[in-house]
Amino acid sequence: MMKTIRIFLFSAFLITLGIAPQLKAQEVENPEVSAVQQGNSVVGDSKSLADDAYVAGDYEQAIQLYEQILETQGEAAAVYYNLGNSYYKTSQIAKAILNYERALLLNPGDDDIRFNLELARSKTVDHITPLSEMFFITWAKDLAGLFSSDVWAKCAIAFFLLFIIVVSLYIFGHKLAVRKVSFFLALFFLVVCIVSNVSASYQKNLRQNQQSAIVMLPTVSVKSTPDKSGTDLFVLHEGCKVEIKDNSMSNWKEIRLPDGNVGWLPVSSIEVI
Repeated sequence: MMKTIRIFLFSAFLITLGIAPQLKAQEVENPEVSAVQQGNSVVGDSKSLADDAYVAGDYEQAIQLYEQILETQGEAAAVYYNLGNSYYKTSQIAKAILNYERALLLNPGDDDIRFNLELARSKTVDHITPLSEMFFITWAKDLAGLFSSDVWAKCAIAFFLLFIIVVSLYIFGHKLAVRKVSFFLALFFLVVCIVSNVSASYQKNLRQNQQSAIVMLPTVSVKSTPDKSGTDLFVLHEGCKVEIKDNSMSNWKEIRLPDGNVGWLPVSSIEVI
């Protein structure tokens, strides 16, 4: 009787494996995320030419070549990163920040990108203190930011398979010690699988539903209404990062700053990350 119950439970888990959502497996097929790892193989000789121009100090030429690569061959974190470096070398801080931010979306765990982004931000005028948030929310965001959605998706699949394996050991194991260890390992793998899946979804949502932008003009007045005649609320400078709160209008966007202040900016003054 016990053996029959175990077989039934194991069959149920196999069915669950077959009908469960694919743990964001579609993320694995996304070619954008592996760009940094593949390096020159993604963009071929064009990237080599752009890199050579950068090393030679011809930053304007490097910018043209990197922009061309992104336009013709798609997004790649390495290209955005190098483009940001080129803009930084030519003192175009806002464009440098924009491209570092785009590189970070594709490869959030890269320390070099984060360092250069913070270095570029230190050159901006606006230093806004963000509103405080619950510590566990900050931890969760930091955890999700360790890897790209593609890596998190692979982790979710791997740990789900491990979960199935240890569950089978628990169901069919005859020794009590093996079953106890299998039980706790199954719980651990299941938790990690869930965390990985949620993190993959979070990172994917950041990329596909990007609601942040960078101020590109030297100075711009934030208005109380979406109209040039609106009251000036405060002034922002190039390189400042804002969140788009209302995206319904074509010529104006309602924005929110990290400190909670809101207002309206013309579309021409910002560029979406």
